[in-house]
Amino acid sequence: MRKVSKLSEVARLAGVAPITASRAIRGEGYVSAEARERILAAAAQLQYTPDPLARRMRGDRGRLIGVFVNNYGPVVLHEIIRFLSTHARAQGYDLLLFNADRFDSPDRMATCDLLGKLCAGLLLVMPSADDRYLDAIERQQLASVVLCFDARPLAVPVVAAENRLGARTAVDHLLALGHRRIAYIAGNPGTGQSAERERGYLDALAAAGIAPDPALVVNGAFVQPGGYAATEQLLALPVPPSAIFAANDEMAFGAIDAVNSRGLSVPGDISVIGYDDIPTSSCVFPKLTTMHQPFDAIAAYAVREVVGMIAGRPTEPARIAFPAKLVVRGSTGPAPHADVTPTTPRRRARAPRATAAGT
Repeated sequence: MRKVSKLSEVARLAGVAPITASRAIRGEGYVSAEARERILAAAAQLQYTPDPLARRMRGDRGRLIGVFVNNYGPVVLHEIIRFLSTHARAQGYDLLLFNADRFDSPDRMATCDLLGKLCAGLLLVMPSADDRYLDAIERQQLASVVLCFDARPLAVPVVAAENRLGARTAVDHLLALGHRRIAYIAGNPGTGQSAERERGYLDALAAAGIAPDPALVVNGAFVQPGGYAATEQLLALPVPPSAIFAANDEMAFGAIDAVNSRGLSVPGDISVIGYDDIPTSSCVFPKLTTMHQPFDAIAAYAVREVVGMIAGRPTEPARIAFPAKLVVRGSTGPAPHADVTPTTPRRRARAPRATAAGT
């Protein structure tokens, strides 16, 4: 096992004081070019690596930002983290990703505490509202920003999309096409985003004078199989919907698959609209009409905010919401005649299943 070298050994080999060696290795403070060259050569010879945790414990500001995510899996998380990484690098920071079902479980809190000390700041992406680690970051006043969260007010900055208004825009699009029996496929309640999108769905129906039907609201757990199962439930109703609004694109893909499996067509028999505009939404058949979330702008704002907090800038616990934009593609169309008579949608030739490109 290789012996771990100490900074004092690097200083001794280079013939300088430890504080000089420290300044040269950190790239901070004045060190002559000759001395810096000797110090870096000595560090390479001894294979010396600075201990970032020890530096943080001494109060040094590191160049790491921790990104905490609940259940790293959905494509939308990949998109957010991709943009976070781009903007963090532009600010001279690297990201350290920590994924867990929960952050407040006994076997995770110690890791959270360690990473909180190691990283200069934290970005929490779509945390669950009942995770007590949110209470911890509020109490400890860590340099932290929460992304894509709508469940409750927090004492730290939150940056997200306008979920309620975006959902209303999506349903207004379907109403403008003549649809009146519109279903909503909800996601998990943890982040509060699904509930906000449901409120927007109800807002649009109320403005159109349509009484909501509880049978038209089903849960798909934010996953494609869940969207498929939810749509099968909707199609089994005595009067199925003529349009479906899914709380994310992955559930919308499942909805299109379920419609096609019945020998029906999208959008001829049933229109489908999603939410997020992940890259695969334009690579399915038909291409998905959806609400575009500005993840690039959300990530840029979150990184700027946390870097400012790291630098000591005072920050208010405000919530910043970016508007979502309707992107019309091929999965929505005019309501069929079946929408105004209590009959099941007419059957058509079976269409290809909606499948993400490359799967």
